[in-house]
Amino acid sequence: MAEPRSRNHILSILTSADTALLNPHLQHVELPSRMVLEEPNKPIQYIYFPEGGLVSVVAAAGRHKRAEAGIIGVDGFTGHAVVMGDSRSPNSVYMQIPGRGLRISADALRAQMRSSDTLRGTLHKFVASFLVQASYTALAYSTGTLAGRLARWLLMANDRVGGDSLDITHEFLSIMLGVRRAGVTVALQDLERKGVVVMSRSKIRIVDREGLEQLAEDIYGIPEKEQTRLTGWRPAN
Repeated sequence: MAEPRSRNHILSILTSADTALLNPHLQHVELPSRMVLEEPNKPIQYIYFPEGGLVSVVAAAGRHKRAEAGIIGVDGFTGHAVVMGDSRSPNSVYMQIPGRGLRISADALRAQMRSSDTLRGTLHKFVASFLVQASYTALAYSTGTLAGRLARWLLMANDRVGGDSLDITHEFLSIMLGVRRAGVTVALQDLERKGVVVMSRSKIRIVDREGLEQLAEDIYGIPEKEQTRLTGWRPAN
């Protein structure tokens, strides 16, 4: 009997031969909020393919300087350093919104990549798309308003999680956006006054996606189109 198709986009687009290579090594796992998937400068043990939830890749300098470099959901996977031939990264990678997924050991993935050019190519294309996302995150930090950056982040999370409600705290958002928690609260209140979101305790509900896109302006959209070109993934909304 055939394995059911994975909800993870990258696993779902693999050739049947590449799926057969990976399946014996994949384990189903729960991914609770705050679960650490990669620690800075430590060997990466597993690569995770989320089928739900949201992963945050965070850059840090010292104890108190942190900002998000990018997010990953059902569109991709973690462990980019392993895919590109290394074993570790200076970034922290952890679950921001809980979910579930599949994981494979770094050693097993390396072995299967050596035996398949098509597998290697598919994984490399997602890493390339993530680099575009990260470059636009840098652009957003340097040129975007806080409201625009927040709107972009909400759109990106909505794309990957699906549904209109996001379980996320102001504390997490302050780390993601590199600002104080009070600044996030003020920005969210501004978005609520504009009628694009509704807030409740640890939950943000998007009620006007087009309004968010207008606020995000041109720091949202180009990476998404590039990801579609490279991997065929399309946002859920």
